[in-house]
Amino acid sequence: TKLLLCHRELLDLTCRLANTLKKYGIQKGDKVAIYMSVSPLSVAAMLACARIGAVHTVVFAGFSAESLAGRIMDSGCKAVITYNQGVRGGRIIELKTTVDEAVKTCPNIKHVFVAQRTDNKVQMGDRDISLDEEMAKADPVCTPESMDSEDVLFMLYTSGSTGKPKGIVHTQAGYLLYTAVTHKYVFDYQQGDVFGCVADIGWITGHSYVVYGPLCNGATSVLFESTPVYPDPGRYWEVVQRLKINQFYGAPTAIRLLLNYGEEWVKKYDRSSLKTLGSVGEPINNEAWQWFYNVVGEGRCTLVDTWWQTETGGICIAPRPSEEKAEIVPAMAMRPFFGIVPVLTDDNGKVIEGNDVSGALCIAQPWPGMARTIYGDHQRFVEAYFKAYPGYYFTGDGAYRTKKGYYQITGRMDDVINISGHRLGTAEIEDAMADHPEVPETAVIGYPHKIKGEGAFAFIVLKEQTAHTDRVKEELKTIVASKIAKYAVPDHILVVKRLPKTRSGKIMRRLLRKVVTEQSSNMGDVTTLDDPTVVKEILDAYQKYKEKSSS
Repeated sequence: TKLLLCHRELLDLTCRLANTLKKYGIQKGDKVAIYMSVSPLSVAAMLACARIGAVHTVVFAGFSAESLAGRIMDSGCKAVITYNQGVRGGRIIELKTTVDEAVKTCPNIKHVFVAQRTDNKVQMGDRDISLDEEMAKADPVCTPESMDSEDVLFMLYTSGSTGKPKGIVHTQAGYLLYTAVTHKYVFDYQQGDVFGCVADIGWITGHSYVVYGPLCNGATSVLFESTPVYPDPGRYWEVVQRLKINQFYGAPTAIRLLLNYGEEWVKKYDRSSLKTLGSVGEPINNEAWQWFYNVVGEGRCTLVDTWWQTETGGICIAPRPSEEKAEIVPAMAMRPFFGIVPVLTDDNGKVIEGNDVSGALCIAQPWPGMARTIYGDHQRFVEAYFKAYPGYYFTGDGAYRTKKGYYQITGRMDDVINISGHRLGTAEIEDAMADHPEVPETAVIGYPHKIKGEGAFAFIVLKEQTAHTDRVKEELKTIVASKIAKYAVPDHILVVKRLPKTRSGKIMRRLLRKVVTEQSSNMGDVTTLDDPTVVKEILDAYQKYKEKSSS
């Protein structure tokens, strides 16, 4: 948050980086992985790819080497751009070491461009190139490549309900138009405003509302590299005061975290520059909404709870734009954006008419920002989004339409959970844990978590001769962290004799959810279970686990 760049300086950085990529053989259509923390250079890396017609795939710098390698291989990247190290919340993150580990299994990587974020030396090998040295020598002018409106701009991996992340593809013109227009109208962005989106560039929010939307509108966009509580829980508001931020866009999980620290950290700083507050990444709960609105925004800022997805490219449902001074209902996305036609459907795919109804949230007609395909697997794209409700895009979310016709998102309808705004398929965690030789079976579900929104709760079956359950639990946590990322590690791991399965062998996760959310009196229909006595078994194990945890 220290460095101020004007648009000309960003252009200079971008062109030098673009010319460096070209010098090493990166051409229009080539794929480039970016594994960097939020910084002017990581933004320039994205824009440099866009300038020469290369396709960037940004991998969040918290992902493990294995996650990074999987994305590099799936997308067919020729090069990686990274830092020697990252700095986050006062800690050093070994980015280059992780890249080295990842590219061991990626023969298609020809070059690794390494920039210096810290002064520490890292090991440089044959394919490693010092980005700073090359950029210093490079020409500061690079003519942009001419692109078709439907050429690929970038790919971004997101979790689905199966174990393998999917590379969501966004194209040039529609995506840029949609991010620019939503940025302008949802946040009421005016020329000269300072727009502060504190998302990481590794997520779609960082692509759309840190980089492409604001820059397309000529905005001043703030890059936030730190965490909400470093060096103290006043960090966000200190930045708001110092940079005179007008729009502040962040995640409910951070707000829930900060409200535990009390109001004094907020009130210590002058927030009078703020005009609009925004919430993104998961549905915001009422308590967090009220605190954000009343404490942070002093009850005078518009608060927009925005609903959208990696797949939609930009905001689809939000309280603004609307008629002037139109009501905003707390903790509700409310109004579809221009051109977005939401419908609710029942289990049989029939559209539900009228208000005060709930159903599967679908979108009835295309919009410019929508994803075009899943890279390398168009069939999966069709099946994931267009098969369930033919003629509609299925979002995977459920929603409630209020008596007044506003939309409230009620959460995912599939086995996908949302941990601190990070979307994660429970199958990914299960796949990672299944690699442990002593764990033949696992089932992971989401459960409500006070700060993270949802946490992962794992049920595991051990081999009969396994004695050291605590050791196995620790090993499982390590496996998940190294295969996916630290945030994916389950908060709870419960050993059970067996999992509840239907006669066809499908695990009934619904029952496990009821156990964990303590609705065991209302288990619903258990007749399809292979052996209904398993329910009592699991309930007993859960009670014991709870008593042990609380003692």
